[in-house]
Amino acid sequence: MNYTPAARLIFRRRGLRTDFWKGHSSEIQDAQLRWLLFRGASTEYGKAHSFEQILRSANPAAGFARTVPMVDYERLRPLVMRMTDGETDILWPGHCHNFAQSSGTSGGRSKYIPITPESLKVNHFAGSADVVAQYLRHFPESRIFAGKGLILGGSFETMLHPKGHNVKVGDLSATLIDRIPGMADIFRVPDKKTALLADWNVKLDRLAHAAIKADITNISGVPSWFLRVIRHALEISGREHAYELWPNLEVFFHGGISFEPYRNEYQQLCDPAKMHYFETYNASEGFFATQASRDNDGMLLLIDNGIFYEFLPIDAPADSHPLGVDEVECGKIYEMIITSCNGLWRYRIGDTVEITGTDPVRLRVAGRTHSFINAFGEELMESNADQAIAEASLITGAHVRNYTAGPLYACGRRKGRHQWLIEWETPPTDSDEFAAALDKALRGLNSDYAAKRGGDIFLDSPEIISLKSGSFDLWLSQHGNGKLGGQRKIPRLHNDRTVIESLLQFGI
Repeated sequence: MNYTPAARLIFRRRGLRTDFWKGHSSEIQDAQLRWLLFRGASTEYGKAHSFEQILRSANPAAGFARTVPMVDYERLRPLVMRMTDGETDILWPGHCHNFAQSSGTSGGRSKYIPITPESLKVNHFAGSADVVAQYLRHFPESRIFAGKGLILGGSFETMLHPKGHNVKVGDLSATLIDRIPGMADIFRVPDKKTALLADWNVKLDRLAHAAIKADITNISGVPSWFLRVIRHALEISGREHAYELWPNLEVFFHGGISFEPYRNEYQQLCDPAKMHYFETYNASEGFFATQASRDNDGMLLLIDNGIFYEFLPIDAPADSHPLGVDEVECGKIYEMIITSCNGLWRYRIGDTVEITGTDPVRLRVAGRTHSFINAFGEELMESNADQAIAEASLITGAHVRNYTAGPLYACGRRKGRHQWLIEWETPPTDSDEFAAALDKALRGLNSDYAAKRGGDIFLDSPEIISLKSGSFDLWLSQHGNGKLGGQRKIPRLHNDRTVIESLLQFGI
């Protein structure tokens, strides 16, 4: 039975409300900040930073920026650890029973992000509803609810042993699957027990077997890991293409990492006449944005979902003040700072975004604040690398499973260069041809890189090192809290050789 017409009516108002944001973004955000300050005023953090006084001021946003410091996770870690031990009213009112384990900081330790009841309702679940609402609005031919969605979730496996009563720690997706209303099971596979399995190898097989028995219309997850699921399902079913297995598959809701390095492979596996790719920006810290058009011209920033946003220009002096949603400029790259209903106050999430539209804000993820290479003045960003890998793959017929890159400094007569460690799904016939195509793409995407490569004077051509199959999984199992699965991500670019040298031990 096709429930899509009924779903379209249910989601219609949610999809249309964003039309009224134009000209009102600042006041919507001011209202979010006032609500957050009001809720946080009774907490230990709120009292220490005078939230009540800020609320009574004529301009709470200005007082908030003046009084409350921008912080990274390490500044909040002691407070979060007290919350996992059951203490109340620390960063957000009441008990917090759920924490999302996220990738480690520069110190190598995992982050544990509070997932409060408010953040589940007002942010994460609301953001998921926004994705569906926007998709149904812009694709009126959709029959998404005529079949089922295939999801790729995490687990509650963790190295943390919280002392708090009834406290659960795991991947964000595990919490969402665990807490989502039971009615959602009608429209998804696999069952909750399978979705929350900790052993990736067992889960992969069960996911694939569940998927081949279902009429899948949509898939949701991280592009690199979902390829593994699709390929395993094709292998055990004896099919070559996803559209043979799931003839009604119409959309991939993707996020977590850039889709560009994997686009060509998905287009070969899926029916290009029917398949759509819909981008989302959902992190452990919050659900920030969703695609809101047929052709992705940047994701729409969700400004009424329990988050107050600030943007710090990446090339700004150290004493610069962040900007509000009404002050950002198209084409510029900013570090995004959030204040959220999970108790993160002026929190530096570590992401950089490029603004593609204003009033309301549209953006695309440029990369991580620590994911870049600038060892030779080339200022290579993660978004450049993803696009260049995609272009080189298309030219050479290669398919990249995973990659990472870092600098290799001058030694002897050899100039400095970038070293790219790549694990292939389909290797190129000639790795030198791939390196040349990658180099050409990077020159076209990044003028600083092109200048440093000019005449081979300052920077040599990139070096490709092919890693054996399974290298990144092995590395993740050793350096990713011993876990594999859809929430584990490969760090792409590095300004030093720490990760590169570590990976080389596994992959040569």
